[in-house]
Amino acid sequence: MTNKVKQYADQLAEAESSRIGTAPLTTVDSELTVKEAYYIQLENINKKLEQGQKVVGKKIGLTSLAMQNLLGVDEPDYGHLLDSMVVENGGQISMEQVLQPKVEAEIAFILKKELRGPHVTTLDVIQATEYVVPALEIVDSRVKDWKIKLVDTVADNASSGFYVLGGKPTKLEDIDLELIGMVLTKNGELVNTGVGAAALGNPATCVAWLANKLSEFDIPLRAGEVILSGALSAAEPARAGDSFTARFAHIGQVSVHF
Repeated sequence: MTNKVKQYADQLAEAESSRIGTAPLTTVDSELTVKEAYYIQLENINKKLEQGQKVVGKKIGLTSLAMQNLLGVDEPDYGHLLDSMVVENGGQISMEQVLQPKVEAEIAFILKKELRGPHVTTLDVIQATEYVVPALEIVDSRVKDWKIKLVDTVADNASSGFYVLGGKPTKLEDIDLELIGMVLTKNGELVNTGVGAAALGNPATCVAWLANKLSEFDIPLRAGEVILSGALSAAEPARAGDSFTARFAHIGQVSVHF
């Protein structure tokens, strides 16, 4: 591990604990690479593991063409999910736990067997999935005002905050992942709609990408892990008093309150 990786990991960790957004890493170091950013992410994840937290899954970001175009990239990114990020369906998140949260609706995969890249296919993912459920991901950035480029969000654990699982566990053979429709409401008002195909054409394709990308770091997707497969629509800002509910065709609904 280089001094640079440790320095930037400490900078993001301090922003998280103080709840004061930091300057984008890319404005300090324009030559910082995506690979280095993933090592920065791992440095902070390993610190949290040393503190007793546990990795319970992974999340995939930047799965929509619109978000990739916005950040000028041609592939998704990923982050780690920790047991400290879990919120019960219908539960509450204090604004003191977050900096600048936004809410996304996603399909979560629960795995029944390990997936290890680099040659994982969409079919492999389908066969390795125990069931899917609806999810809300609360993305958050330790970078001030969300002024992020790809390197910034990767280093910041893909802008992970919290996540909520809901609905009913549903086997993949009972649904068409690409055609699942979703509506997201905020305080009872419709704010977003989406469909499974919004995530790289098929959410299972996103999970296959993740398994193959993680092979670069010799990390597998393990049986029992939760995989958030990518937002089906734009992220919606959350403020104190807001309530969000995502309703998915066939697999149920999930909600959270701030």
